[in-house]
Amino acid sequence: MIRVAAKLSRATSSAVRSARLVPSSHTPCLLCPLPPFRLLHDGTNGPDANPVAIQMINYALSHARSQKSEESYGQGLLVLEQCLSTQLSEGQDAENSRGSVLLAMSTLCSERGNFDEAVEKLLRIEELRQSSLGVRVAAMEALVGLHLELGQDDASSVIADKCLELVEKEEPKTGGGNPVVLSARAKAAKGLVELVHGNLELAETFLKGFGNNEGSIGSVALSYGELLHATQNFSLAKEVYKKVIQGASENKDFSDLHAFSACNMSLEEVLLAATCALGQLEAHMGNFGDAEDILTRALSKTEGHFGSHHPKVGVVLTCLALMFRHKARQERSSSLMIQEGLYRKAIELLKAPPLETDDTETMAGRSDVVALARGGYAEALCVQQNRKVQGEKMRSWAEAAWTNRRLSLAEALEISDPSSKVPVIDARICRAL
Repeated sequence: MIRVAAKLSRATSSAVRSARLVPSSHTPCLLCPLPPFRLLHDGTNGPDANPVAIQMINYALSHARSQKSEESYGQGLLVLEQCLSTQLSEGQDAENSRGSVLLAMSTLCSERGNFDEAVEKLLRIEELRQSSLGVRVAAMEALVGLHLELGQDDASSVIADKCLELVEKEEPKTGGGNPVVLSARAKAAKGLVELVHGNLELAETFLKGFGNNEGSIGSVALSYGELLHATQNFSLAKEVYKKVIQGASENKDFSDLHAFSACNMSLEEVLLAATCALGQLEAHMGNFGDAEDILTRALSKTEGHFGSHHPKVGVVLTCLALMFRHKARQERSSSLMIQEGLYRKAIELLKAPPLETDDTETMAGRSDVVALARGGYAEALCVQQNRKVQGEKMRSWAEAAWTNRRLSLAEALEISDPSSKVPVIDARICRAL
């Protein structure tokens, strides 16, 4: 372990030195192809996070994700701890740097499923009173997302209200962020909470108008697209999803405050979730070839980002299985073997408890997705006479685990009727909307 620490120390020192150099096409880059972290702004009109800290952050995130192992993530966090210990000066620049490091640490913790640690890191940002409004909004947005993923909806609603209040009463200081963008992010966080609660009309009051305005990018636009999707405005939802995907794919520079985010609200997760949502939308529109291609792409990207055994891979597999179920019913064909394989793998990755138990708390906020996977699997089993008893048992478990307030499990699984409600699985927060 001492040798590992020494190696990482040398690596971070190298990152610090390289941050002081003018980059060239021949300089080895420590950054991911789609950089995991952004500066608060371009540095031309006010305080920034320390560029050395940003360079160390990106090295730590890149190293952690290079192996996607407990060891590599632990080493990445060790680099961030070292970085945090060097940010001891006072003022907005220093507090922005400390906030940036804490956002990065929370992101690594959440990616490994260490939600309590991720929340603790985000809460520490509240103590940074001189940090920019952009840093604090990013932290509160991430807290909303994590609490929703954990199924702690009341807590997420309280935090979303606090974020709205913060943005309304505090004007961004010089270099602290675009007030239009920050307001949009605060409203979108509250809108997402209402989407989860099934309050589509209330969600619309927070999300309406985000189709073309300045703040309608990233997580903001994705939540707006999901509202359109849930209310079956498919053509406009498709347009919004494509805009989110294009914007996230093209946004590769370090000067974009809009992309300054963390945990399941990070640009990477927004891109994955938007791709997954677009695939679901194509299935709901009956475009099964496009749906399969897009969801397969989402699966590949999710495995590439998180690793092939991560629960969020199970979320995408559930979407794929439901697409094949919907396709089979529409085309009056059979894909039972494909569905069964996808459902079984999804249930395994989602870490669903045994059927013999009614313990859904261990699944955090993934209970709806697990219920969809087991409910769909149950339907596949029930049409097979020799497995009907097993299917009925699985169906009973899924119905008991289903907590969605807008539609029943049967409605979520039965979407062949054009007038029926459609479920939208948000891969960011692992919830069915």
